[in-house]
Amino acid sequence: MAVVCRVLSATRRGLRPKGFAIPSGSESQRWLSNQARLLRRLMEVPKSRIKTILGSAEEDSALQSSDFSWESLVTSLASSSSPEKTHLVLEWKLEKLLKENERDHDLYSELISLCGKVQNLPLAMQVFSSMEANGVKPTSAAFNSLIHVCFSSGNLLTAISLFEIMESSEGFKPNSDTYDAFMSAFLKPGKIDSMRAWYFAKKAAGFTSDIQTYQSLISGCIKSKNFELADTFYEEMVLSGIIPNLPILESMLEGLCKRRSFDQVEEFLKMVCGFGWKMSEKTAEMVVGLYIELGMVERLEELLVTLTESNQTSEVLLPVHCGIIRMNAMMDRLDDVEYYVGRMVKQGLSFKHVDDVEKVICSYFRLSEYDRLELFLECVKASYQLTRSTYDLLVAGYRRAGLSDKLNDMKLPGFS
Repeated sequence: MAVVCRVLSATRRGLRPKGFAIPSGSESQRWLSNQARLLRRLMEVPKSRIKTILGSAEEDSALQSSDFSWESLVTSLASSSSPEKTHLVLEWKLEKLLKENERDHDLYSELISLCGKVQNLPLAMQVFSSMEANGVKPTSAAFNSLIHVCFSSGNLLTAISLFEIMESSEGFKPNSDTYDAFMSAFLKPGKIDSMRAWYFAKKAAGFTSDIQTYQSLISGCIKSKNFELADTFYEEMVLSGIIPNLPILESMLEGLCKRRSFDQVEEFLKMVCGFGWKMSEKTAEMVVGLYIELGMVERLEELLVTLTESNQTSEVLLPVHCGIIRMNAMMDRLDDVEYYVGRMVKQGLSFKHVDDVEKVICSYFRLSEYDRLELFLECVKASYQLTRSTYDLLVAGYRRAGLSDKLNDMKLPGFS
């Protein structure tokens, strides 16, 4: 009996296509002419013509181009609400492999992976079964591809059944990638206990952990707020001689920020800058949030110098600029606010979050500095468009001050 027949009963999932955007810009015109034209034809013709169109495209060598991407075609077709047509495309590829008596198991594994892109587990099972029936022996890679499809389709029981089959086999035992697949599957829902179990199972099987393994483990620990365990994995990784990558450092930074471990945050920031890595905007905003929470405006200025000297991007520097302005506005230090706003604008940066702008406006209103408020609005109007909530704040503030006539002089695009 074929191996896959032992797990077919656990399969209950069908197609659930995901969206896909056709690449642009750097992609070649040849890709567009082959890829887009074939996709358009498949979308326009009835289902009964799908396989005929594919056969014709093959004869025209359209499918043989080095720029052609089956993954792009399949996911694009699926996103156009054509699950049945997507199934027919994948089925045509399987029929072609069988018709040509293809013996390369990698081609079957690739087709199984394509099934996973559109969460079509039944067809993936069919590909695996057909491969066996065609005399092509299963490999660990083929099993791993099928396990990934199970996870993409939300079918944990079938994935476990496949793992058990691999364990009891002679020629396709679980390998390092198999264990990593299970760890990654439990990462997204934050099931850290399950991730740990598969991690220790991997170690018991004699496989070493690489940086991707530690990245998954540490990210999962931080997501589940198991900070002590994240520290343990981080120390284990460093002791094993693996240098942390930026995603790991950013995960650790996230955990330290959530624990409000300011000194360690600064230490990790120096490490990131020391390695010459470029931080993400999200991480910068998270760190700035901690500085603001702890009221460390002077240390924010030091952070800005450190990040500037390490050539971080403007997207990373902007949250620090805005954080400095925000904190000074909350303390009603208008002279400092205006200096820092001017510095930011001179560097070609502008406010991104409406809350930062409104904190500055509220400071002007608290100090009754209405003329200076007008100068502030004039300073930022070229690079920042006021939102409806900001406009409402200005209206309310001027009315409370008995300056409703100011509203007549306000030129706010998009508002009346």
